[in-house]
This record gives sequence, structure tokens and C-alpha cells, in this order.
Amino acid sequence: MKKLLSSAAAAAIIASTGAAAFAADYTIGVSNTVQGNGWREQMICAMRAQAAVEGDVTGLIVAHRNTDSAGQLEDLNNLIEAGVDAIVLNPSNPDALNSAIDTAIEQGIVVVAVDAGVTADGAYILSNNQEEYAYLGAKWLFEQLGGSGDVVYMRGIAGVSADTDRHNGFQRALAEFSDINVIHEVFTGWQQDQGKQQMFDFLATGIPFDGVWTSGIDNVIVDAFTESGAPLVPIVGADNAGFVQYLSEVDGLEGAAVTNPGSVGGAGIALAVDILNGEAPGDTTVLVDPVLWENTTDDGRATIAAAQNPNLDPEWPVSVTIPGWTDYSMDQIIACEGPGQ
Repeated sequence: MKKLLSSAAAAAIIASTGAAAFAADYTIGVSNTVQGNGWREQMICAMRAQAAVEGDVTGLIVAHRNTDSAGQLEDLNNLIEAGVDAIVLNPSNPDALNSAIDTAIEQGIVVVAVDAGVTADGAYILSNNQEEYAYLGAKWLFEQLGGSGDVVYMRGIAGVSADTDRHNGFQRALAEFSDINVIHEVFTGWQQDQGKQQMFDFLATGIPFDGVWTSGIDNVIVDAFTESGAPLVPIVGADNAGFVQYLSEVDGLEGAAVTNPGSVGGAGIALAVDILNGEAPGDTTVLVDPVLWENTTDDGRATIAAAQNPNLDPEWPVSVTIPGWTDYSMDQIIACEGPGQ
């Protein structure tokens, strides 16, 4: 499916040679604005690994740094100037990048946003279902508390569409439980150290609470409890390797991990190649649905035990592939090498 030439490329080859039996030669640009976060690092490694196994991709240009929307606009314009065939980006904002995305599309460059959406016409979106991610975890937490209690709500980055979608999912669950109260709400910036310190600070206030929902900053939240000597409460996080391990090993921890694979970045590369090869999906938005793993039942504990992977960084999701989209091996994503590297 991924190895057919686009209709335009095929026509050009037929006109010049009378045959269409040549492989494509694509360069793909990548833009990401959060560095040092385990989920984003896995996303970049998945992009590199998938590009390396795509026979049509010979070049990968990666703009991977901590920056804001203005910096990402600069990176996108640089990728356009470099003449890439496609851009796969994790957008910092759903609207702020439209000028560059519009320019790219006008020049025939395929644009795929992963993890979060953009509003530019003609761009494709391949994302984990972020609203459902938050809803599943929040509903489990509220049920675990018996439908009543005070919770700490630890979000991601304000204004990023993935955070907005998760907020909508959290609020949808909250509307079903009138006796659940959000006692404290913070933005972690999806940074481990920041989230851990925020939990330390709130624990130090002595204000009692009954549970914690996190936007994927999770194992360090458990660390904040254990290091401060505070009694554990139910905690919801993502399927990060460290948190999944804690759900099996930390005495007294009740929790749930909701899948949110960073490998969606690799799926974005695969989608871009499909589109370049004339095999675009029927819808411009493709969602990967999450599942929840909890450690309060025998079946849940068995699922968590099977999902553990000691070879991964604790901040990497254990869901390193997405069936039907990614083709690389475990060794390839861990190696984190792109075409020709």
C-alpha cells in the first residue's frame, strides 16, 4: 500500500520512460516544540524508525527543540525552503501555524499533524483520541473514589489542542459525577521535574485530597508521594514504562494507565508516505482509540504485567508500535536512527 507512486509522479515517469517501475525519493520534514519529554522523544524516535523502513523515504530533516509557536513557524518555513515533500509536525497551537501550513500545501507539500490538531484546510491529522484518553481515566478515577471526593487535576500545556481535547474529556467525565470536586488544577508543561515539584508543593500545604489525574506526567507524581512520606491516593496516568512498572511494584498504589503511544509519530510518517503515493484516507482526521489498564482487578494486573518493558526509558510509553501503521522493530525505535544514519 505504501510503495505506490503518486499519480503525478507516475505520469511524469511514464512520459519520460514509458514505465512506472521506479521507487520514489521523498524527503520528509519533522517539526516538534517540546524536547526532553519522554513521550515526545519516543515520538521523534518513532518518526526516524518509520522513515528508515519506508522504501520511498531517503531523507529526514528534523527540527526538534523547545520553542513556542513563533519558533515553530520559523522551523516550518525553513522546512518549506528546504524543499521537503511532506511535513509531519506536533503543533504547538491549532491556529497559529496556519500561514506556514497554507504555504506548504499551496506548494504541494503534504502536511500531517500528529498528537494534536490544526485548523488549516488540507492538512491531515493523525492523533491518539485525546478526549477519550482523559474521559476513560477520569471516569475510572471518579468511580474508584465511589463518586465523591476531591481530586488534583494536572494538565499539560495551556493552549495546545491535545490539552484542550483532554480537558473536554475530563469535563465530560466530571459532569457525570456531581460530588467530585477539583481542589487543585495546574499545568505541568508535560515536564517531569515541573510536575513533580508541583505535587511536592501541594502536598506541603497539608490540604487533603482523594485522587490525582495526570496528563501523562505520572511516575514522578508517585515519587513525590513516596519521597515525602504522604499516603498514596489513586492516581491516573499514561502507559509510560515507569508508571506501568509502579502499578505492579509500589505497595498500596491503586492506579490506571491509559494508552497514549508516542509511536503515533511513526504512524504520521507512514500516513504522509501513503498520501504522497496517492493513497490518502477518505477522512483528513484519523484517531487511534485508547484503552485503560488498571491494577485493581486480576485481569487488569495481568494486562499491566504483560505490558512492562524493562528495555525502555521510564518516560517512554510501552506502546512502541501502532498495528496497521508502523513497521519498525523494537530495536529500531530504541536505536532512534533515521534514513541513512
